[in-house]
Amino acid sequence: MKRLYLLRHAKSSWANEGLSDFDRPLNRRGRRAAALMGEFMDRNGHHPQLILSSPSARTRETLSILERHASWTHDAQFEDDLYGASSFVMLNRLRGLPDTAAAVMLLGHNPGLESMAHMMIGDGAPDALSRLQAKYPTAALSVISFGAGTWRDAGPGAGTLEAFVRPADLERD
Repeated sequence: MKRLYLLRHAKSSWANEGLSDFDRPLNRRGRRAAALMGEFMDRNGHHPQLILSSPSARTRETLSILERHASWTHDAQFEDDLYGASSFVMLNRLRGLPDTAAAVMLLGHNPGLESMAHMMIGDGAPDALSRLQAKYPTAALSVISFGAGTWRDAGPGAGTLEAFVRPADLERD
């Protein structure tokens, strides 16, 4: 079985209008959401072995905060092709992964990340599916499992949505 985590970067700051989109850091709300998500993932045993991330400032900062709040042992790779990547770019990258990685996280941006979630999920918990259909906010996490033994077989519609967690869901905990 393979497990895919799709995490959208946390909320970024627009305070410095002179920064490029690529260089925007997180705002205070985003830093808090990333911490909550790291704690949630750790508490619930969501430990990716491999993390593929866009190299933007906000994805790097999101990952750094996640790492401070979780006890993962993982390899992280920042890949230029994941900045603003379409779902098809992400799918091609996913299908090229080594099968030794059973749990992989893609950390990136919308609209590609949300599109990837919709494309990969064929079934799942009705409440999680409903929340995912409504909106994929910043710092939201999809947990998708595949019965496939290889990433090559983890194709469109083959995944089961185990969970869809938004920062607002964790604020209530």
